[in-house]
Amino acid sequence: MTALSVLDLVPVREGGSISAAFADTAQLAQTAEAAGYKRFWVAEHHAMEGVAGGATSVVLAHVGAATSTIRIGAGGIMLPNHNPFVIAEQFGTLDALYPGRIDLGLGRAPGADMRIAQALRRDLARVSEYFPQDVVELRALLTGEPDLGIRATPGYGAQVELWMLGSSTFGAQLAAALGLPYAFASHFAPDQLDHALELYRRQFRPSPALERPHVMAAMNVTCADSDEEAVLIGSSMDQSFVALRTGTPGRLKPPVPNYRQTLSPSLLATLEHMRQASAVGSPATVEREIGKFLERTRADEIIVSGATFDPAARRRSLELTAKVFAQGA
Repeated sequence: MTALSVLDLVPVREGGSISAAFADTAQLAQTAEAAGYKRFWVAEHHAMEGVAGGATSVVLAHVGAATSTIRIGAGGIMLPNHNPFVIAEQFGTLDALYPGRIDLGLGRAPGADMRIAQALRRDLARVSEYFPQDVVELRALLTGEPDLGIRATPGYGAQVELWMLGSSTFGAQLAAALGLPYAFASHFAPDQLDHALELYRRQFRPSPALERPHVMAAMNVTCADSDEEAVLIGSSMDQSFVALRTGTPGRLKPPVPNYRQTLSPSLLATLEHMRQASAVGSPATVEREIGKFLERTRADEIIVSGATFDPAARRRSLELTAKVFAQGA
């Protein structure tokens, strides 16, 4: 049976505060847990006014304290930004605090521009080349295989579930070679989805952690009582995508009626292309669109992304989505 999970960017609303964003994320995780979602992931982004998840492991500690059973994790940690030993310590600490609940998704993209790379004291062009080596080193620090002659404490022996993230075929091939589960970022980069999943499944090599391929695919999902309400609520995310693509990112904005009709043809085409993997509408519409996406991807898990200006609307969306998903499963 396909599992359902949540990806949250810890959005900061226009007129809101970062503290409120953290409180909203904790409440969203509680809603996801009560609704039966399998995982709640937070993504690493830096120097974005509208996204507060930069200190990802700290945010996960906050989410873990607010929940009790749902798996929590990074979707993901951008490893070129970090030393593998430090990440092993951070996620080993999380595993000690919340045993058996911690996921660690690893991405190669820096999630930052060169100014942030300089602030992080990282040569991203160089460290990205060593990404596969760093993944192997991080796994060894957690498992002890191979023995590196040094043990992260906490970290060594932690039951952290490692994932490979990707929006291209590179991550798919690395996940297959290392025998890791693979999550594809189709919610914002859908172009290579089908090819990447085919490569991953065909080239997969079993590992001690995973016997057979395991695919997670991401969708933007906004569910409300009617199609019209969902489209209105979803216009906040539409505005965020357009702002990002036009180089003017900021805080999450209130909904705008008929927002897409205000866009130029080129911007509308860009938005619709980027949001191919989406389900925005009533429960019946969302059920139909998720069903079509599952037929296409044969995913073992769907992770739903998306933000609403009113946090209560996102919680409601998760609840409605979980209900229709359970009915169709």
